[in-house]
Amino acid sequence: MNEQNPPTAPSEEADKTQLKLAKQEGSAYSRSVDHMAKKVADSGATQRCGDFVVGYAQEKAEGLYRLRDGKLEWEEPSEDENCHFEVVVMDAADHRFVPCLDVSLTVIDDAGNQVGSAEMPFLWHPGLYHYGRNWALPGDGRYDLKIDIKAPGFPRHDKTNGRRYCEPVQAHFQGVAVKTGRS
Repeated sequence: MNEQNPPTAPSEEADKTQLKLAKQEGSAYSRSVDHMAKKVADSGATQRCGDFVVGYAQEKAEGLYRLRDGKLEWEEPSEDENCHFEVVVMDAADHRFVPCLDVSLTVIDDAGNQVGSAEMPFLWHPGLYHYGRNWALPGDGRYDLKIDIKAPGFPRHDKTNGRRYCEPVQAHFQGVAVKTGRS
């Protein structure tokens, strides 16, 4: 795993201004992540994982719009869903959100038992792009979170800056205090 920041040098694809703007975009996104994790969610944190910074936020289960037959329909959480996990994945060099990833979350209780494992689809949010979904957990408590991200198959521009995201990564967050409920 490469713990060095990927290169961010001017190239034929990205000049100094473009790289500066990318870092500004990433800085704004990082502030949104920090706001969600520390002021909105019940808990949240980030950690460096190879070419990514991976984070989570935990809230009560919440409703979402879903597109069905060309129309948006509001869907409340199911009766058993009592938790909402959000996962953020940022480029480690500039902290911009990385889209189109295959992200999964495994939740483990304090006895070491796997509570569940599921894909975390992309969720559009007016303040913070993220991957996430509602969960049915046994209740409040401390849980370990294991977030797996596959190496993406999307093409990358730039012979100088484009060699990144080549390996899968796994983030571990231990002893996460979870408050269940429904919004």
